[in-house]
Amino acid sequence: MRLARFAVEGGYQIFASRGDGGWVPLSGVQGLLMNDLLESHRTTIADQISAVRATSRTLENAATIMDSGDIWGAGLNYRGHSADLNAPQPASGPGSYLRPRSCLIGNGQQISLPSQSKRVTAEAELGLIVGKTCKNVSRDRWRSVIVGVTAVLDMTAEDVIRENPRYIPWAKGFDTFCSVGPQLVTLDEFDDAALQAIRVSTVRNGEVIATATVSDMKYDLGYLVEYFTAGRTIAPGTVICTGTPGAAVISPGDVIKAVVDGVGTLSHTVA
Repeated sequence: MRLARFAVEGGYQIFASRGDGGWVPLSGVQGLLMNDLLESHRTTIADQISAVRATSRTLENAATIMDSGDIWGAGLNYRGHSADLNAPQPASGPGSYLRPRSCLIGNGQQISLPSQSKRVTAEAELGLIVGKTCKNVSRDRWRSVIVGVTAVLDMTAEDVIRENPRYIPWAKGFDTFCSVGPQLVTLDEFDDAALQAIRVSTVRNGEVIATATVSDMKYDLGYLVEYFTAGRTIAPGTVICTGTPGAAVISPGDVIKAVVDGVGTLSHTVA
């Protein structure tokens, strides 16, 4: 199942893909991004998809898929990305950060480069969307709390963290510095082999700057869920950004994309 959020009069609404390019607005389903409610409403959703006339909405202007939760991220998780920062790959766990929701933008919206940085990079990532309140999830049970996957475009004031890695939260918290979406693809569409084969690419002005499959991660998806839920309560709607194969320096006028094969593409211009 593929779900997206679109702006409607008075706010936002969840839509489901009908598979033919059309999107069906869903009604009467609350807390749609939660695992338990999604499972209990599958028949209702299927009935609505078949009964309601599809709209012509497109993912190019979808809102961020997140409607609640936090934004956690894993740093230097792909084996080739450490070279971008001339830094060793973490040995006892991934780098990590928590960023504010105020940095989120919808697909197609413009990225604004802050005057406080002279070198901003953009990174494509696979995102995991948490579907239920959870804590201390074991590595082998990670699928039980993840409702689906999405694409992420993550911006960083790289010159700041080159000065001192302790500045990571500040360097990632600027307005327009994160895009999540444009759709959520429920986890049941991927077995473990299919997840490992997903290719993540950072693309600038049509050129692939960095690309790798999920299998190239040092810390796998189960490890990341265990790591981020250890000792802390994670709310439904939280996204876990799983790291990038590589970053692209962005400048005004660039078009930057996060391409996650089989999941979605985020595309933004830079101001």
